Amino acid sequence: MSTVKCRIKKDDKVRVIAGKEKGKMGKVLRVFGDKDRVIIENVNFVKRHTKPGGQTRQGGIIEKEAPIHWSNVMLMCNKCINHVRIKMQRLEDGRMVRVCKKCGEIIDT
Repeated sequence: MSTVKCRIKKDDKVRVIAGKEKGKMGKVLRVFGDKDRVIIENVNFVKRHTKPGGQTRQGGIIEKEAPIHWSNVMLMCNKCINHVRIKMQRLEDGRMVRVCKKCGEIIDT
């Protein structure tokens, strides 16, 4: 378990920076905070051999996205159009938001 807090949230646009899927971009579908992993849309497909039953009427080989470690992805900035580092900043109303270190654009909506 790491001590660094993950700054990636659901529906963020990210780019994979390490591993076999390096360079691919996608949207974060799910974040597993306790395991420090994220599932990204159309990235890191694995094949699962499943039996028919329950909810799945038909068995066979099913492809689905597998989680990857959050340290292998970087957040994308809409203004810079590149993957960037982020910092946390407190606004006047007191809430904390994620900000691009390069251009100062607020990433949170």
